[in-house]
Amino acid sequence: MDKLRLRFEKTGKAAYISHLDLLHVVQRAFLRAGTPLKYSEGFNPHAIISICVPLSVGMESLCELMDFRVTREIDLAALPGELNAVSPEGIRFIECYEPQRKAAEIKWLRCEGVYEYDALAPEISELDAFYRRGSIPVTRRTKRGEGVLELAGNVRDFELERCEAGVRLGCTVSAQEPAVNPELLVKALAQLAPELGPDFASWKRLGFYGSDMTAFR
Repeated sequence: MDKLRLRFEKTGKAAYISHLDLLHVVQRAFLRAGTPLKYSEGFNPHAIISICVPLSVGMESLCELMDFRVTREIDLAALPGELNAVSPEGIRFIECYEPQRKAAEIKWLRCEGVYEYDALAPEISELDAFYRRGSIPVTRRTKRGEGVLELAGNVRDFELERCEAGVRLGCTVSAQEPAVNPELLVKALAQLAPELGPDFASWKRLGFYGSDMTAFR
């Protein structure tokens, strides 16, 4: 047993912890729990920890995955509780296990969004028709400047329903190659159908899947 994987939640105020700060928080939790982490070699050794698919600031998740290495065998069943005892509010570790697949094999992400409207929300049928278009090109910023990403085909399995805040939307987005940030679904409305766009939207990750849509572990 060398490489291990933790599944954890990042909710509430913890959703606003950045990716880099999250790594620092996790390292401190490991240290306080006495976990025998493996470190890199060289002049500036660092804990060998990686988040499989980094999460955007402000987005909640019930399914975050983190890989790490240890120097000796540990009690996998006990580790989540040990870490939870020394972790901040909103960071909750659920289970620890030996990885069954490489993180690069993650393909799909199930997520849920809540669209809030100051005025009357649009009809569910209007939003459904928009997201079922044969082409939904959305302009986004990349490291190389602006680029266009085609959402059609890379987002699927839409489920829409009324909720107290406005509209709840469930969908499955491509997690890698290409990586589709669910927030682009709102940006697409703003660019292509502004009359349907919400005044505020929040998102939550629910689960990762492989290309065959089996739960990723």
